[in-house]
Amino acid sequence: QVQLVESGGGLVQAGGSLRLSCAASARTFSTYAMGWFRQAPGKEREFVAAISRGGSRQSYADSVSGRFTISRDNAKNTVYLQMNSLKPEDTAVYYCAARNIAAVPTTGSAYDYWGQGTQVTVSS
Repeated sequence: QVQLVESGGGLVQAGGSLRLSCAASARTFSTYAMGWFRQAPGKEREFVAAISRGGSRQSYADSVSGRFTISRDNAKNTVYLQMNSLKPEDTAVYYCAARNIAAVPTTGSAYDYWGQGTQVTVSS
């Protein structure tokens, strides 16, 4: 069982930045691909970014490419999402997810473990 705890959400003005963190309890964190997803009120959950177990491969949704950066520190069992140039449409609850796999999944159904989420609100 893997427990994931997100942090770093909050209220920020449009154009600002936030860095989300996701701490994992897995003893073998380095064997897990990690992903970030988000869900806005009244909308379906959507893929944001994902990173391979070693960190060498990343994947991004078109809507965040060039603005968001996913990274990980396997020594700290933590994955990050640096969010720059935030827009009001980025407002959502952000979730991290994990799966013990070599690939870099971009669909939610491919992940086995999920955090509780952290709220990000971008004001205009």
